[in-house]
Amino acid sequence: MGRRVLLIEDEPNIIEAISFILSRDGWTVHTHEDGTTAMDKVRATPPDLIILDVMLPGRSGFDILRDIRAEPDFARLPVMMLTARGQAKDRDLALRLGANHFMTKPFSNQDVKDYVRKLMEETS
Repeated sequence: MGRRVLLIEDEPNIIEAISFILSRDGWTVHTHEDGTTAMDKVRATPPDLIILDVMLPGRSGFDILRDIRAEPDFARLPVMMLTARGQAKDRDLALRLGANHFMTKPFSNQDVKDYVRKLMEETS
């Protein structure tokens, strides 16, 4: 694949797991852990796909998703949201704000890989 994913996540074990899964699948994985500066990272190194945690230090993933969708350069960028809270209201909000997919932690390695591939096929 050779594409870039930006993983915005603050849990080290999740960062390690997703980085490993996607690196083995041919992705270049960039990571960022702070919600306050997440958009700076998106702008500095525009990825092909973003995996975005809902609960981050500084700003929520929902706020970051709003910012992503508000910028014309990133309005169509695929975004998969992750959360430890699998409540329907969180899923509904993420989808209303423009998330392409919403995944609840814990997740299977295969599901992450499958959804990332699917999102890239849908947006290519």
